[in-house]
Amino acid sequence: MKMTLSGEGYEVAEARTGEEAQRELRASHYDLMLLDLNMPGDGGFETCRSVRASSEIPIIVLTVRNTEQDKVTALDAGADDFITKPFGSPELLARIRAVLRRSPAPPEGGPRSMTLGRVEIDFPARKVLSQGRQLHLTPKEFDLLRYLVINPNRAIPHRELLQAIWGPDYGDQVEYLRVFIRQLRRKIEANPEKPAYLLTEPWVGYRFALPQQST
Repeated sequence: MKMTLSGEGYEVAEARTGEEAQRELRASHYDLMLLDLNMPGDGGFETCRSVRASSEIPIIVLTVRNTEQDKVTALDAGADDFITKPFGSPELLARIRAVLRRSPAPPEGGPRSMTLGRVEIDFPARKVLSQGRQLHLTPKEFDLLRYLVINPNRAIPHRELLQAIWGPDYGDQVEYLRVFIRQLRRKIEANPEKPAYLLTEPWVGYRFALPQQST
């Protein structure tokens, strides 16, 4: 895998354990982490949680596990994507490109800021504050929130959301959206169990209910 990535022009560093990976991340700057769930020391899930608690680096999990619960657990731990072994180089490279890409910029005239109850969103700065305290949103969480906000009061299908945020090769990974919407609700909704803004449209997708106080 290192040879394949190096051949594509990526600079690659290796870490044998989760602890070693976290030391490397603190010492140098990286654009992406490929994380195997099965490794010595801290397991993949725990490493993912620890890295995500202090870093927004995109994380792709690699694993032989293929159940929906494993995918949900990895995404819930902070992963951006999930690849099941065995996989081919074209799939890996496509997933890397998808995770590294930014979602399209909001259209002209879209809101620069928005207040959702106690939460304030600054879109150009990509910052979310709750009562003056900055909330930690991963890049994918912020991109998903922004896409919903710039398409208010519209039921957006799962496939559209997945392709807008993860890329054109996505569309069937509905569990990704369930996890990320749940995470966003925990962070911005006053009552995540009864959301006021991030609404589920059964069998369709999700809808952002536009509040009156937007600028």
